[in-house]
Amino acid sequence: MDRTATLPIGGLSYVQGHTTLHLINKTVGQCLDATAQRVPDREALVVHHENIRLTFAQLKEEVDKAASGLLSTGLCKGDRLGMWGPNSYAWVLMQLATAQAGIILVSVNPAYQAMEVEYALKKVGCKALVFPRQFKTQHYYSILKQICPEVEKAQPGRLKSQRLPELTTVISADAPLPGTLLLDEVVAAGSQEQNLARLRHTQQLLSCHDPINIQFTSGTTGSPKGATLSHYNIVNNSNMIGERLRLHQKPPDKSRVVLPNPLYHCLGSVGGTMVSLMHGVTLILSSPVFDGKKALEAISRERGSLLYGTPTMFVDILNQPDFSSYDISAMCGGVIGGSPASSELIRAIINKLNMKELVVVYGSTENSPVTFMNFTEDTVEQKAESVGRIMPHTEAQIVNMGTGTLAELNTPGELCIRGYCVMLGYWGEPWKTEEATGQDKWYRTGDIAMMDEQGFCKILGRSKDMIIRGGENIYPAELENFFHTHPQVQEVQVVGVKDERMGEEICACIQLKKGEKTTAEEIKAFCKGKISHFKIPRYIVFVTNYPLTVSGKVQKFKLREQMEQHLNL
Repeated sequence: MDRTATLPIGGLSYVQGHTTLHLINKTVGQCLDATAQRVPDREALVVHHENIRLTFAQLKEEVDKAASGLLSTGLCKGDRLGMWGPNSYAWVLMQLATAQAGIILVSVNPAYQAMEVEYALKKVGCKALVFPRQFKTQHYYSILKQICPEVEKAQPGRLKSQRLPELTTVISADAPLPGTLLLDEVVAAGSQEQNLARLRHTQQLLSCHDPINIQFTSGTTGSPKGATLSHYNIVNNSNMIGERLRLHQKPPDKSRVVLPNPLYHCLGSVGGTMVSLMHGVTLILSSPVFDGKKALEAISRERGSLLYGTPTMFVDILNQPDFSSYDISAMCGGVIGGSPASSELIRAIINKLNMKELVVVYGSTENSPVTFMNFTEDTVEQKAESVGRIMPHTEAQIVNMGTGTLAELNTPGELCIRGYCVMLGYWGEPWKTEEATGQDKWYRTGDIAMMDEQGFCKILGRSKDMIIRGGENIYPAELENFFHTHPQVQEVQVVGVKDERMGEEICACIQLKKGEKTTAEEIKAFCKGKISHFKIPRYIVFVTNYPLTVSGKVQKFKLREQMEQHLNL
């Protein structure tokens, strides 16, 4: 592949990636088959906390059985299966088995509470749901019972639920529970010949343009939307990420990827699982949810050579008190993305973690996800000051928000993306899809960006006021709606305020009803168990008014400035 980047055209912020690399017309299953044939004995997956190690040949065998087992429960091509839980072997197995059987994987945030899970499952009509019994304080089965009490008395695989009419099959990943099938039993049933024959038949009907994954994202506004990606989207995106990381040139001992990112995020499932599958590299899951110490232990014990993470994760890893006691001698590079990173952090990662080949990536779930990325040989300055250059087979333009015309180089505007990587659409919401991609097929990112003469892109901020806390996207409108259900709250505005470790923290500015009194602690207690822990605001500030525009709209940027002053940030 060409190591030189294409340049912007005619002094304007428009660039088109190289097309020398061919796009791949294969399903995820076909790609797994090809890699298992090419490097059968190479280690494919290491899951530390579950003591699991599989070669590509073993992984393919397990995936085929799981895919065949899912079909034997009555699931069919095009049905939706929700995977709800932290990083685990079961997660990777379900990701690949659903793809192998043409079932659409729905990535459900493991921190979701009852209301959020119900919304997600209903939105896309999930027929099956897979989860572990519990993780830390999150009791998945108990949460499911709140919205689906029928599960306790149901015959496994034949659930009839009032609130979730489409859900028929509930699969427990690790413990026998009333009304559920056990994942091990589903996989065991999949090894029967008649079931494997059904799988082979189903595979003949699959196309690389079929939908394969639904990821929840709020795009730019409101409640989560189900961004739907095809095999074609994620096979090609992961292939190009690996190419740009030069994985195809690395020997096996330099191709060991440590992944602390969540698999329910696009960067985890595509940048992690799919990149490893496409390029035959070893994927090492360091812990169920991010843990800086466990990431270092995995690097040290497994001789990890590449590390993924969000800026918050890298800060945490570098600040481990016993950092110097770990063996990081095999490290050579990795990927940082998910939210903006400071140039000081980029330099610290390269120097302290020995990651000379670190690259910054930028993208969005709707773009499968990566659209801009550094080359490994870019200078430290180029990595510290930009999100790299356009990916192959991808077009980018920056549009002047006022005039709607192409922006000149080095002037800010809204970044738009077009190409194979753009999602199929938001599940069941054609009008929202149209809003995001329009007739011209340009996906409007909602990010304000700038491009230079070399085609390096710099992200300046968001046109809407989404908060990115440690790589998690948080939508103020969703939280504002939730706080309005509190009996004492008159009005609420949610803004992001700066934070050294998380990038941003959530600040809820609350106006109470006349004569009402409450405390920040009581407000936080009200949130517990109703919304995910990462959405609970760190700061609760009681206010009597908000800064307004002439037309009476709240000026969030001013409110944010006021709060940062008030909180001495």
